[in-house]
Parts: sequence; structure tokens; C-alpha cells
Amino acid sequence: MSLIKSISGIRGTIGGKTGENLTPLDAVKFAAAYGSWLKNFSDKEKLKVVVGRDARISGKMIQELTMNTLTGLGIDVIDLGLSTTPTVEIAVPLEKADGGIILTASHNPKQWNALKLLNSKGEFLDGEEGAKILGIAESEDFNFSEVDELGKITLKENYMDTHIEEVLKLTLVEVEKIKKAGFKVVVDGVNSTGGIVIPALLKKLGVEVVELYCEPNGHFPHNPEPLKEHLQDISDLVVKEKADMGIVVDPDVDRLAIIDENGQMFGEEYTLVACADYVLSKTPGDTVSNLSSSRALSDVTNKYNGNYKASAVGEVNVVKLMKDSNAVIGGEGNGGIIYPESHYGRDSLVGVALFLSLLAERKQKVSELRKEYPAYFMSKNKIQLTPDLDVDGILKAVEQRHREEKVSTVDGVKIDFPENWVHLRKSNTEPIIRIYTEAKSQEEADDLAQKMIAEIKSIIA
Repeated sequence: MSLIKSISGIRGTIGGKTGENLTPLDAVKFAAAYGSWLKNFSDKEKLKVVVGRDARISGKMIQELTMNTLTGLGIDVIDLGLSTTPTVEIAVPLEKADGGIILTASHNPKQWNALKLLNSKGEFLDGEEGAKILGIAESEDFNFSEVDELGKITLKENYMDTHIEEVLKLTLVEVEKIKKAGFKVVVDGVNSTGGIVIPALLKKLGVEVVELYCEPNGHFPHNPEPLKEHLQDISDLVVKEKADMGIVVDPDVDRLAIIDENGQMFGEEYTLVACADYVLSKTPGDTVSNLSSSRALSDVTNKYNGNYKASAVGEVNVVKLMKDSNAVIGGEGNGGIIYPESHYGRDSLVGVALFLSLLAERKQKVSELRKEYPAYFMSKNKIQLTPDLDVDGILKAVEQRHREEKVSTVDGVKIDFPENWVHLRKSNTEPIIRIYTEAKSQEEADDLAQKMIAEIKSIIA
């Protein structure tokens, strides 16, 4: 069990000892640090924060602790109750709030929870802001309000409906075309809030919905990360129901995976590729994903004469580069769609609506659509090092060995070969180098990874 503090929030397992796990005291301390940071850097007399949670078993407890800590600091709270990460993100500006907190550990198992922090735009904090909050938490420099200045909590439980309406209003969402297409879709909501909001969105689009694990009780029926090895049940049900496709989201609904009509994975990396294909066909422009995402997005962007750029790994880095380059769509290869016309956050609802609009317009099966995109295969590995080794020095040596190739050092070392690429990143918490490769066959991707592992070992030797 563990407690992980980072610039993006605090994450840990429920129970155990304070400072080692996510206990009630740790939740209060970190909420107090966030609220204190808001007060320190605001000239407003009264602040307001939006708080929502996924359906984790510990969610209600952590949310009550968080909200009451904020009111103890004199901050008003908008309580969204059961919600999603993108729902909280859109609620912050709609409510003219000063910030937001999402209580979710994303794709982590049910024993985990986290406090994820937003600014007044409903976007994740940057490194400098996060570091200040960590400093306040460490020093416990809190100044709570007197009784007449306590904040109040206002319950607004309909925000997932508001979120759906915001998605349906997007220019490129073809509501009538989707209704006419008569789609049948199986939804795996992993017994979290995606089991509420995704079926509700689909029904508004006239889609016949078959629900699988859509009861928001927090008991995840399988590993909640939407990867192929965890999704046999929905793959089987799509075939059994003769559905057009399957939709899978993670517990906080910011990652979207698609299953085709044959029960095969469309590919997490290709969710963004397909949505970008559709958006670029209507509004040509630039795209952004992180350095560990598929080259397929670059290929599709080039098809529409746009420019593709790669950021360091992490949503906040993707968003910054999207803003700097005025990208029309972007995201991460884990099924995270960021569409600025909606908001600067990964949003599975937006992804579903754009994907269905594409299918309805082209009148294709999901498997047929997948064949239109370049076939790339990824391999993800890691190499364990001893703590005494200079990881930065090893990466620098790799960079020098391949200086004749196209090399990026924005985030670790990424080497773009003509037919494939490798991305090496060091862990911030343990002596590990993570190795991501992509090639035109799984065998080639795996071989490239093994060659890079051997090269690193030779440098160490």
C-alpha cells in the first residue's frame, strides 16, 4: 500500500497509517493545502470550488472530508456527487468557480483513490502550481475560518446531464445522422459513473444500448484499465448481441476504448486517430499527442496538410502544446480525446459523439474504418536498474549513439527511425527506464525493444 504525492495531486490506497496511505487525515491535509493555495493567490473575498467523484467505495467518505475541509477554510463548495473527470472540468467554468477537485484514482483498482486538482479554467494545475500546494501541505501552513465565515455546500447532482447537453451542442456532433444510423452499442461502465453517463448520452443520440457492468457501486468487475486483456466479457457480448460496436471507459470516464462488431479491439491508440480523422476532415489544422503515442496520428494529420507535434507525457503537457500550436484536436494514446471546442481535458463523452458522427457519415462498420488507418503495433517494457546508476547519463549515451537519427529530448529520449521509433523515459519514483516502441508489426516492435534493452545493458557494462 502506498501514498504518492505529485504536482497533479495526491494518490494512495485507503486505510493504513497516516503519511503512508490515503487516510482521512491525509485527505484533509491535502484539501486544506489546495484551499489555502487558492486563498493565497486570489484577491476575491469569497471563493468557490466544484467537487465531484467517481463511484469508488471510498469516494463518499473522501468527498465529505474534502468538502468540509474547504468550508472550514471559508470556501463555498458545489457538490456534484457522482460525476466524471470531464464533467467536473466543464462545471468549473460554467459555475464561474475558482477551482475544482475530482476524487478518482482513474484506472487504478478499487482500493485506490486520489484528489486531482483543477484551476479556474477547469484544467489540471501546472508543475509550479502543484509544487506550491505540496509545499503548503508539507509545512501545514493552514489558517481556518472563524464560525461566521465558514463556507457552504450546494448540491447540484444534474451535471452529467448538463455535460451531455454540452456535447450534443458541439458543431461537429451529427445528432440526426447518428439517430438515423440505428446503432446498437454495448457499454462497459466498469461499475462506475461511466455506467450512468455513457448510456444516457447514447440514448439521447437514438442508440440502442446494451449495458454491461453499468451499476455505479464501485466494485470493479475486472481490472479497470481499458486494455485488451481485461475486456473479454464485452468482446463476447458484442458478438452475442450482434451489436455495431462496444464502448469501454475507465472509472472516471476520461479514457475511451472501442470494440468492433467482431469483438476485436479497435485499439486504444486509434480512438484519438479516428476522432482526429473526422475533425480534420471538417476543420483542417494541427494536432498534438504525447511522445509515447502512435505515429498514426501524425500520418492522419499529414493527410489533411496539418502539422503534428509531440509533447512530453502528461495531460498538462499535451494541453500546453495544444494551446501554443492552436491545435484543433489532440490527446493521449491511452484513449484520451481533447477537443478544444468543448474544453481542454480528456473527455470520453466527446470521443463517443465524434466517433459515432464519423461512423454515421461514412456508413462504415468499425472494422472497415480501422483498416483505413496505418497499422502500427506497440511494445511497452522496462529495465530495472540499481539505485547507484546514473540514469540521465545512460539516456545521454543512448542519445549520442543515435545522433544521426531524428532525436527528441523533450521527455527522456525518443528516437524516430524511418520505419519505427523508440521512447525511453526514466521513472521519477524508482530506478527504472521505461521503453516504448512502435513498428509495423508486433514482432518488429518487440525486437526493437529487446535491442534497446541490450544496448542499455552494454552502456552500463
